[in-house]
Amino acid sequence: MSCLRHPADAYLRLGRHQQHESESGSDTAGQAVFGGVDSHADTLHVAVISDNGSRLADAEFVTTAAGYAATLAFLDAHGHVIAIGVEGTSSYGACFTRAARSHGHPVVEVNRPDRAERRRTGKSDPIDAYAAARAALSGRASSSPKDDTVAGIRALHNAARSTVKARTAALNQITHILFAAPESIRAKYGQLKGTDRTDALARLRSAGDAVHIAVLTALKILARRVKALTAEHTALTKALDSEVTVHNPGSRATYGVGPDTAAQLLITEGGNPERRRTEASFAALGGAAPVPASSGKPTGTASHEAATGRPTPPSIASRWSVCQQTPAPANT
Repeated sequence: MSCLRHPADAYLRLGRHQQHESESGSDTAGQAVFGGVDSHADTLHVAVISDNGSRLADAEFVTTAAGYAATLAFLDAHGHVIAIGVEGTSSYGACFTRAARSHGHPVVEVNRPDRAERRRTGKSDPIDAYAAARAALSGRASSSPKDDTVAGIRALHNAARSTVKARTAALNQITHILFAAPESIRAKYGQLKGTDRTDALARLRSAGDAVHIAVLTALKILARRVKALTAEHTALTKALDSEVTVHNPGSRATYGVGPDTAAQLLITEGGNPERRRTEASFAALGGAAPVPASSGKPTGTASHEAATGRPTPPSIASRWSVCQQTPAPANT
């Protein structure tokens, strides 16, 4: 393989068959081609195949604006691009997906190959890129990537969820420290609950011997962390509520749907609901579609409840359906 410097300051690495094609100067203009992209944090590996599945070329580009422009030029140089299959359209490949769409190239979302396929064909960037291109050609990958209309809601929602997790971890640490704390500390603060305990610990003064000072310092810092995370969560929830209300006022107006649930519904559905093309796909999203789960003992189509003896946990869509069907309480 050889490394070339793109005029737009994008570095790319060409496969051997691409070098041969460049040296021979074969004319590929006008042929229908499909692209595949294996995305990473710093690089993209791009593969091109013909409409009959033949490998044409592959190359590696950097994940910069210049690299995206070079990637699209590389694809266009091999013919008319019918579709580009991209792994990670909502993560590492999000920026390339945005750039490709802005240039009018159809992009489809490609899932990672399963483990059996990886063991059979191997694992490398070129292999994954060609697999993504073949998925776009065969139609196995046909879902449109989620657009950017709910990107802000997703960012706020993820940040709010992370504050809840961090706050819970800090509260658990406080509880566990008090379990083994010296008796004087445990007797004073162990009986307090909720915000009373957090407020008391945040105001305490460290005093006593080395052990008491160390334990009280840890409790004080953790309590102040809890209070800071609570304030962060309140601010994020307020911003999230505003974004959700602007994006879809009807969801927040529905009885029983708060900012968190409304945000998750919009994130799951995305800004392009045409991704869910049939009623069956909505049933699968809501956990209401029967899934064949027989191992020989049950007969017919077994549900999660029949197989495990436990009821199927409600999904986001199921909760949305319940919210729509539950009437608001009457005024008394």
